[in-house]
Amino acid sequence: MVEDALNVLTFTPTKSASILLNVLKSACANAQNGDKELDLDDLYVKEILVNEGRCLKRFMPRAQGRATKIHKRSSHITIILEEGQD
Repeated sequence: MVEDALNVLTFTPTKSASILLNVLKSACANAQNGDKELDLDDLYVKEILVNEGRCLKRFMPRAQGRATKIHKRSSHITIILEEGQD
């Protein structure tokens, strides 16, 4: 159920849990206010995908005119909700 997932993510003390919590809240809001207007009590989390996004390439100046590469990585988070058959 979505409520269980929200409770677990709320009380997990990691940075990734807070990010996933925000994405899950957004997915729930989209399910409620979308075309089908689904009920939150019937929804459960079917799948969560975290894929690699684009990588921003930057350079940091170093000593003696050299430079070091910096890769600023990003990710794409996808949460799929589905109605339960209870």
